[in-house]
Amino acid sequence: MDSSTRATEPVKPPRRGHRAAFIAATALCAAVGLAACSSSSSSSSAPSTGSTGSTGSTGSASASASGSGQAVGVALILKTLSNPYFVTMEKDAQTAAAKDNVSLTVAAGTSDGDTQTQITAIDNAIARGDKGILITTNGDAVNTALNQAKKAGLFVIALDTAPNPASTADITYATDNTQAGRLDGQYAAAMLAGKPATIAMLDLFNNQVVSVDIDRDHGFLEGMGINPGSATQNAQEAKTGSYTGGGKYTIACHQPTTGAIDGGRTAMENCLSANPNINVVYAINEPAAEGAYEAIKAAGKLNQIKIFAIDGSCAGLKLVTSGEFTADAVQYPGKMASLGVDSIAKLARGGSKPTVTSGKSFYDTGTALVAMKSYSGVTIESPTAGASACWGS
Repeated sequence: MDSSTRATEPVKPPRRGHRAAFIAATALCAAVGLAACSSSSSSSSAPSTGSTGSTGSTGSASASASGSGQAVGVALILKTLSNPYFVTMEKDAQTAAAKDNVSLTVAAGTSDGDTQTQITAIDNAIARGDKGILITTNGDAVNTALNQAKKAGLFVIALDTAPNPASTADITYATDNTQAGRLDGQYAAAMLAGKPATIAMLDLFNNQVVSVDIDRDHGFLEGMGINPGSATQNAQEAKTGSYTGGGKYTIACHQPTTGAIDGGRTAMENCLSANPNINVVYAINEPAAEGAYEAIKAAGKLNQIKIFAIDGSCAGLKLVTSGEFTADAVQYPGKMASLGVDSIAKLARGGSKPTVTSGKSFYDTGTALVAMKSYSGVTIESPTAGASACWGS
């Protein structure tokens, strides 16, 4: 979600001292209360919740037992705790930890791209003897530390987005972003029913390649029956042609938004300047879609243009109800985190390793399309139904 899409540019690894010296320093780190250190208390009972600054701990941080009567140590390491998407991950992970007798330690970057705090949290998890790590990485700079964790016997689960390379984690729990985009595109094609489509593509970046950006963009085009033209780049599709149902389409623009409201607004303004006949907007996420709405409203074109978003926050579903968004493909961050906690707890107690979804390179935590009006051939949920699993407030 970004942090709206929860995708970040890789950060150059900072210098790191000798690992043994670092691990030895963790006790001092905890004593002086540095922001990059996780606090803990010794207990073998079910964990209680709590957090301090960018880090926090639930229950004992030193549990290393395999018996069902002893707590299993798990580290949840998030991009930040300023984004409701990741706050939901923390909340649902804590609920699962209480159920599974897991000692959950929570850490998060101070901002998107803060890899050093995440590296410190990984080192702390190794030093504590945790059984596993759940992580939404802030960049490739964490890979060396994650590989060290795996060598130390910790099971590593990536949440939301696979690391680069994906094999850095033992498994990834995530939304099928191509399918999320595809659901939006299928709905757009059904809604248009053969009428001309002039499409604005509001992407994440135009100067770097990020998997979530490519997957959602391509999924939307494929959902409309348009060949993306490349497996690895955006904006390679034919700019005119026919979409599903025989209608003609024109790609008016591809503009970067950085997944933010102001980026979406500027991108939409640029697109309308290039082609005032736009009637369909694909947006990488809800914040970009909100910015697009502001630009469309300012241009007096609300009755002309339909906006398609991806995220599924509670706030976003309300915008479907109000009509700002025509449809919103939802994802389930809390499910990713709670399943991750369950998986490591079971593995630590002698269970089998989790496996990927059949035919995919990751464990698919699902997606659905929320819209107000149904069309033949497209399955939707109402905003009320979608709200039962939405995240944020």
